[in-house]
Amino acid sequence: MATPLEGRTIVITGSGRGIGSEVAKLAGKLGANVIVNDPGVNLDGTGSDEGPAAVIAQEINDNGGVAVANFDTVATEEGGENMIRQAVDTFGRIDGVIHVAGILRDRMIFNMTEEEWDEVISVHLTGYFNVVKPASVLMRQQRYGRIVGFSSGSGLRGQTGQANYGAAKSGIAGMTRVLARDLGRYGITSNVIAPGAATRMTASIPDAAQSLRAQQGIQVQERRESGVTSLRDPSYVAPMVCYLMTDQAWDVNGQVFNVSGGQVGLSHEIYDFRQLNKAGRWTYEELRDLVPGQLMQGLRNPAPPPDDLDLPGRPVSN
Repeated sequence: MATPLEGRTIVITGSGRGIGSEVAKLAGKLGANVIVNDPGVNLDGTGSDEGPAAVIAQEINDNGGVAVANFDTVATEEGGENMIRQAVDTFGRIDGVIHVAGILRDRMIFNMTEEEWDEVISVHLTGYFNVVKPASVLMRQQRYGRIVGFSSGSGLRGQTGQANYGAAKSGIAGMTRVLARDLGRYGITSNVIAPGAATRMTASIPDAAQSLRAQQGIQVQERRESGVTSLRDPSYVAPMVCYLMTDQAWDVNGQVFNVSGGQVGLSHEIYDFRQLNKAGRWTYEELRDLVPGQLMQGLRNPAPPPDDLDLPGRPVSN
């Protein structure tokens, strides 16, 4: 019996470690020809090490799958093109792209440097473009393809100290929705995974930042010294990603899936939650009176200022 991904060739960026490695191993088990991409950089994007990609590719081959390692960076146009070229030169075609690669340069916006901004955007968002662009040319010609980008809670809801990362991850979600409309007519689907898993990236978040996020009601990753907790293991994310690569997911397109532990959630597209309607133009005075009590009723400020801060416009408490 044929396996679900038999004969399909998939490029997986950032697959030498963490979620990417689990996706690569499962894809190989399901019959795919896997390009295991990872330049082996540190969390901040520095350094290089061919070991992680080579090890995962060898593990897939040792377990009866087919994989080759790739050490290019997604941060350059040349790197993205090389990955797709290697897939075609080695296996004759490209069927899927999964963009997991990422780095962190966490900093509050008022302290963030332009370099810290550019480095994160180049790997996450520009990196997505660099690998999807050349793949889409070939997928359009063959009238078949699967694309999966990775977003996050930071990109969809916001997290402290991650303006660069959050912007990139939000951009990936937005770009994927556009790809779905650009490419759907050619038999190509594009979807997003927003994972919840404990990886070396989440483990690198300082305790102070974790505490601040918890105070603001933002869910934080559960950690322990010996490693990840079982339900936060990256392997829990892989099955949904691989399902989206299969022929059976031919009509799943332009969606964002939240995957964490045993939960797979579908995010609702962004529509108006509430509306104020008027047959004409609103005045400032009308909006001043109606927005707080009607449009914003029951909604909280994600990071309210402390009570002792004297703010203009804030009602005086008795």
